[in-house]
Amino acid sequence: MRCSSDAQVLIAPIIPAHEKNMTKDTSYGGYLRLDLLLGSQRPAGAGHDEMLFIIIHQASELWMKLCLHELSAAREAIAADNLGPAFKMLARVARIQTQLIQSWDVLATMTPWDYSAIRPHLGPSSGFQSHQYRLIEFMLGQREQKMADMHAENPDAHALLTAELARPSLYDEAIALLGRRGLPVADIEGAWATVYADVSRYWDLYDLAEKLVDLEYRVQQWRFAHLKTVERIIGNKRGTGGTVGAAYLEAVLKKRFFPELLSVRTIL
Repeated sequence: MRCSSDAQVLIAPIIPAHEKNMTKDTSYGGYLRLDLLLGSQRPAGAGHDEMLFIIIHQASELWMKLCLHELSAAREAIAADNLGPAFKMLARVARIQTQLIQSWDVLATMTPWDYSAIRPHLGPSSGFQSHQYRLIEFMLGQREQKMADMHAENPDAHALLTAELARPSLYDEAIALLGRRGLPVADIEGAWATVYADVSRYWDLYDLAEKLVDLEYRVQQWRFAHLKTVERIIGNKRGTGGTVGAAYLEAVLKKRFFPELLSVRTIL
């Protein structure tokens, strides 16, 4: 499945010509570029847990890169009424989220004392500045221009986020599909209620709905685990980068990606 060109800029860096043609002599380390990957952990201080902190966040960025790759292709598949591949991609993203959730369990082994040795070296940097995480939110449908503008100091990231705002989200494409199937999308909750009321008739739409609900569930679990890890390590202190820390993360938990898919359960 082809990814959109803008997303491709993010997920597929330019490969030098001499590396494009892999040969039988290519090694495991060479194929994976382990020299670059394993050489990119450079602690700024002497704290033992800084290596943990760096690797957890680097690994999370790699998993988010894969999420973007899958979500981009899933959106195109839904827009093309090709739901089979989309189901596989959405299920994969949900499983990736499980990996991201578990990463908080590892980071939570860091104590407040451990973190105090690292924090001075973080400066104004913050996970809030992760444009990949913000792009995932945008692709799922939780999007605001002001959130893109927070990345204005990074022109490439800002351009990607702004471009994403101009195209339909994954949920927009799902709702458009309901409309193409003859369901009244002026009442989105009502359209989903129709799907759930006649599952045998709308099986693929029902399956899509459940894949989206599963994805939302995993993302919210990730957010909750993030909140609890922050509370465990720094309590209610302000976060790096000027964020309000746990209070902000708690507020984010109240936001929904696919609200009608959750509210419809009350009326079924």
